[in-house]
Amino acid sequence: MRGSILHVSAAGRVGGGGGSVEVRTTVCCYCSGREGRTREAGRTLPSPSAPSPPASRAELGRGKGGRTPHRICSTLSGPFPGRATRRSHPDSKVRPNNMDLAVPRLNAGETPMTCVGSGAVLLVMLVSHVASALEVPLDPKVLEGLPQPPTITLQSPKDYIFDPRENIVIHCEAKGKPHPSFSWTRNGSHFDVEQDSKVLLKPGSGTLIIDISGEKAEAYEGTYRCAAHNDHGTAVSNDIVIRQSRSPLWSKERLEAITVQVGVSMVLPCRPPAGLPPPVIFWMDNIFQKLPLDNRVSQALNGDLYFSNVLPEDSRNDYICYARFPNTQTIQQKQPISVTVLQSKSFPPPPPHTPAQMPSHWLFSLSSRKLANPTVECHPGFMTPLGAASSKTVLRGDTLELECIAEGLPTPEMSWQKDGVELPSSRVSFLNYKKTLKIADVGEADAGDYTCAAANRLGAAHHVIKVAVKAAPFWISAPRNLILAPNETGILTCRVSGDPKPDISWFVNGVPIENAPEDPARKVDGDTVILSRVQSGSSAVYQCNASNEFGYLLANAFVSVLAEPPRILTPPDRVYQVITNSPALLHCATFGSPIPTITWFKDSLISIKSEDPYVIHENGTLEINVAQSQNSGKYTCMASNNLGVKENHLFLEVKEPTRILKQPEYKVAQRGTSAVFQCKVKHDPSLVPTMTWLKNAGELPDDERWSSSAATRTCNSATAANVAQSFSPPLVRFEVDTDSLVIKDVTEEDEGTYTCVMNTTLDRDSASATLTVVEATPTPAIFYEKPDPPTDLKLTDQTERSVQLTWFPGDEHNSPTQKFLIQYEDLLHRPGVWVNLTEVAGTSATAQLELSPYVYYSFRVLAKNQVGYSRASQPSRQYRTNPAAPDENPSDVQGKGTEPGNLLISWTSLTGLQSNGPGLEYKVLWRQMHVDQDWSSQTVANASHLVVSGLPVYVPYEIKVQALNDYGNGPEAEVVIGYSGEDLPSSAPDGVLVTVHNSTTAQVHWEPVSPHSVRGKLKGYKVYYRRQRGLHETEEEADQESEEQVVTFSGNRSEGRLPGLQAYSLYIIFIRVLNSKGEGPRSRDKQFETPEGVPGPPSFLNVLNPNLDSLTLEWGPPLHKNGRLIGYVLQYQPVLNITEAGPVTVMDFPVNETTVTLDNLNSSVLYKFQLSAKTVKGAGANLTKEASTIVESTVASRHVDIATQGWFIGLMCAIALLILVLLIVCFIKRNKGGKYPVKEKEEAHQDPEIQPMKEDDGTFGEYSDTEDHKPLKGSRTPSNGTVRRDESDDSLVDYGEGGDGQFNEDGSFIGQYSGKKEKDTHEGNESSEAPSPVNAMNSFV
Repeated sequence: MRGSILHVSAAGRVGGGGGSVEVRTTVCCYCSGREGRTREAGRTLPSPSAPSPPASRAELGRGKGGRTPHRICSTLSGPFPGRATRRSHPDSKVRPNNMDLAVPRLNAGETPMTCVGSGAVLLVMLVSHVASALEVPLDPKVLEGLPQPPTITLQSPKDYIFDPRENIVIHCEAKGKPHPSFSWTRNGSHFDVEQDSKVLLKPGSGTLIIDISGEKAEAYEGTYRCAAHNDHGTAVSNDIVIRQSRSPLWSKERLEAITVQVGVSMVLPCRPPAGLPPPVIFWMDNIFQKLPLDNRVSQALNGDLYFSNVLPEDSRNDYICYARFPNTQTIQQKQPISVTVLQSKSFPPPPPHTPAQMPSHWLFSLSSRKLANPTVECHPGFMTPLGAASSKTVLRGDTLELECIAEGLPTPEMSWQKDGVELPSSRVSFLNYKKTLKIADVGEADAGDYTCAAANRLGAAHHVIKVAVKAAPFWISAPRNLILAPNETGILTCRVSGDPKPDISWFVNGVPIENAPEDPARKVDGDTVILSRVQSGSSAVYQCNASNEFGYLLANAFVSVLAEPPRILTPPDRVYQVITNSPALLHCATFGSPIPTITWFKDSLISIKSEDPYVIHENGTLEINVAQSQNSGKYTCMASNNLGVKENHLFLEVKEPTRILKQPEYKVAQRGTSAVFQCKVKHDPSLVPTMTWLKNAGELPDDERWSSSAATRTCNSATAANVAQSFSPPLVRFEVDTDSLVIKDVTEEDEGTYTCVMNTTLDRDSASATLTVVEATPTPAIFYEKPDPPTDLKLTDQTERSVQLTWFPGDEHNSPTQKFLIQYEDLLHRPGVWVNLTEVAGTSATAQLELSPYVYYSFRVLAKNQVGYSRASQPSRQYRTNPAAPDENPSDVQGKGTEPGNLLISWTSLTGLQSNGPGLEYKVLWRQMHVDQDWSSQTVANASHLVVSGLPVYVPYEIKVQALNDYGNGPEAEVVIGYSGEDLPSSAPDGVLVTVHNSTTAQVHWEPVSPHSVRGKLKGYKVYYRRQRGLHETEEEADQESEEQVVTFSGNRSEGRLPGLQAYSLYIIFIRVLNSKGEGPRSRDKQFETPEGVPGPPSFLNVLNPNLDSLTLEWGPPLHKNGRLIGYVLQYQPVLNITEAGPVTVMDFPVNETTVTLDNLNSSVLYKFQLSAKTVKGAGANLTKEASTIVESTVASRHVDIATQGWFIGLMCAIALLILVLLIVCFIKRNKGGKYPVKEKEEAHQDPEIQPMKEDDGTFGEYSDTEDHKPLKGSRTPSNGTVRRDESDDSLVDYGEGGDGQFNEDGSFIGQYSGKKEKDTHEGNESSEAPSPVNAMNSFV
């Protein structure tokens, strides 16, 4: 069955199906719509599934069963806003009863229909979108009278779809001097407007108006181009494709009834005819009610109706697809589709009604009923798209729509991911119960693999859609108009991008540049045209065309060659007035060709340079950052080029600021008394001040109060004159003086905040104070406490970056509030932390708060008086600011190398509050200085540094770090300079030369290394030198190598002084260059010698054999001879007392003498000796020694003094201990009865070597025994003086090897045990064992 189309003609004739009938109605519809158009890129017709312009609010319907359709009009808003009653002529074959029709939902951006009176016709308003050309940045007063090539100012869009019921209007407007003329081409050929009576060229314009009434509109379809000409060039418009809007009929088709089992999936196709622009699809039933859509039932992008699973309530015979064509405002209807759902036994039978007779609750409430007992549950699968993967290509800047519709029972839930991660909510929106993913303004970053997942309790299914992003050409830098002077050079640049890369072609005055007349001054280099040394008369309009398979861009840019002397556009003798410490801007707007050079003078003498405190801007404006009184004066602006000079005089007056010196103070006044507020002000005497007093930020009340004589008014029959005489003059309660406000007879109504405002023509100042009125009662004791917290916090005047906070102050407790502290809590970034935001005066109860983006604010207020801060108020309601691009970039950006050839770029990251939005990242850019190359960049997140490798060693780099987030980039970052990593220097200094000044210092010279070989920051040079040997020594005699000395000379030096040298020595020296990384290679070794110097002190000076009148001195040569020694000098003198010395005696000695005996000295006298060595350079340092001669008594007691020596005392103690032990042993033996013939033993074993000691040499005296020389009783002494062991076991002689033991005078035993006993021949083996003292003592026990 053929579908029906409804249209409304100008005569009010309605057609439907195969015929039409005239309908006379009293109501018609006036439709206001938009001109349809497609995407600019490309010229192909859009696909039927492409989105179309929105529909109007009212829809045209068709009656059931082929009845004559009627016009329907609704003025209500919202979806299904109401029902319109269909009216018809009484003669029409329409049932007399009214039939209510529902109106489809009005989408965002749709234009509503408006009902008008009889006789109106259906019109479509065409709104053309135009593109504006570049404006020459010159004052209109300057342009007047100057030649200018044409510039296109208005043109129709590239794709223009017209309504065949309206005239075709193709816009083309241009400007220029002289005014341009216009011509058109159609389909590449000249379009002669005058030959077609239906075509009108708008006077003074290039706009075409084509009357297509009574004509075939198709005849005017095609591609049009406008050209604007004058004497200086030709500008051309875009190619404008003109197409007629179409709403073709639905193709014939026979629809079979559909029978389906409950729980399975189902698709009802729509397949509308392809219109221009494509139609809007929606599904309704036969009573014009929209079919409800939900997670289970959805309409696809192509208009088909999808059921993830069917339920019994889906059975109906009126599934109708409607197609609305927006430009023609017609609606076509597909034949109804009948669907029967076979039920399982667990479902109740359907109600006995046809769909038209079913109650409304069956149509809409059953869809939400749960499936009581589904027969078969189904694993999820995709109904569209099919397969495991698919692909889609989208253009940059377009809207990406991806669709996944799944089947399954229970109904699957949908989810999406991109490249395995969740999609950011800031970029993606989901429609149709998450079955459709939508991304507006697609960019390259949106390419990737999108995965849609459908899941129910049986499992999940996945489908991957590979999205590729291409791009029609888009501008990076469009060519700009040029105004050049003769012999100047200009450049036109046409920088575009796209994917694939666009092809760029140039035109001159609409002709391809290769076909244009040859111009030797013109050179084309890809996207650039270079015009060198242009000449007068070579003005032209250049066109740049960039195209790829997805579209094209066309831009006009004129080149106007002018020779004009300078003009100054700023009015002369202008006076600028500013306040001290504020900026001052002195303007000097100029015009000329060539562009004039601006020079500023002060007081006509002093030339001003662009340096502190002055800044000269590119437009010639002179800025003084902080104006001071000395900046006042006359300024001259001079503009000059090669055609002339022009100057203008300006005057600057710097005024003193207005300041309130004495502010009004808080007052407490008793009722009925007066209150006085003082407000003393200082201002510039040349400015006229105006003092204004305000109460509670408003005007003072106009409050006059009558005196007490008029307090009682009478209402008798007295005349008006008598009544007037009974009143006294009114009392003016508010008296305003030059510096004060007096309030008389105060009442409670006078309480409030009073503000004095001093205004001048340039600035203002204000101050406030509060008046409190109390009863006139005895003043009680005042107790001061902290104020109560403020209450009732409210947020008003809410904007993106600010909000006004108001509150009610709490009780001040007898101490006025000094200030309010406002704090905020960021519930998003730092919950629970309150941060001070600002302070306001205690007289204010409101604050304008500056806010940051992407913060969840809560505010609270604290009051402060002289006692302290109150408790915090209750927090305000939460106020969320929207995210935005960052306002600032990271701070403390640095760049330095850590390894050779790398660059560590570091910065201080932004805080969460500073980020302004989610997705905070940092774009790090760097490029080598003094090298013509583009910036390299890398974007990092969650980092505060980046290491760039593979760079040349120690090269300066420009570095920028810019903050960005999901909402855009921060401001342009400042450039800092950093250096890549250093390496060790590669070369050594040459030309090392040493100049010896004296024996201890020398000057070293060298040739600095080249800066390139330093390979880092030059720290200086390190000089290494070492003494090899003395010159008086051979290499064999030289001591071990001395320690190496190092001296560092900072900076780029080429010489230095070597300290601490040793005279008469051979040194070796070399030099290394030093940078921050370390030292470079050593230079060639250089040897030098130091001359002789004075020697050091002798190595020692000893005093030997002091006597009564002489002593001996002995010394050694100096350790540091510093040359060849030639002798010694000895000086000595007696020391009489602490402060006085005797005469000095000087003696010289040859170098080979190192001892001397000094005679004829005084006894018992202290002498001071000073000895020095000599070289040819002179005597060296002295070695000093003091010694005394001795007295006579010292000689006699010399040997006695040995008793005081420590070693002698120790020896005597050891001997005494040994004797004591022997005596104890003897005593024990004697008690046993033994006798010891000691005397006889001593005589028998007398040692001839023992000699008495003489008194003069310290030995023992002669030993003599006056006792009887008879042996002790019981002792037996053999004739040979020996004692046999077997004869006397008690003999002590047997225990001494020499047998010469004896007792001294005090009875102690001094026998010797160290001598060896001589053996006689008759002893045989009797004495083979040499007895020891230990054995002797053991034998006594």
